[in-house]
Amino acid sequence: MAVRFHPHARERMTQRGATEQEVAVAVETGERFETKFGRTGFRRNFAFEKQWRGKYYKTKQIEAYAVREDDDWLVISVITRYF
Repeated sequence: MAVRFHPHARERMTQRGATEQEVAVAVETGERFETKFGRTGFRRNFAFEKQWRGKYYKTKQIEAYAVREDDDWLVISVITRYF
């Protein structure tokens, strides 16, 4: 199984501070949930303990929305939460 990234997802990852590695780990080992339009969501928390946009956060949560293409996952969009 490979994790591939749609250009939209790459753009959102850059804007929201997520790396390809974090998103791939979320897809491979994170909590899985069903979403709208036949997509699948994946969620995983990562230890962060850094500043993001001037504020310190202990945890970064990656939420990836993907569709299945053969044996691969195509990540469509990514949301990042800091807390």
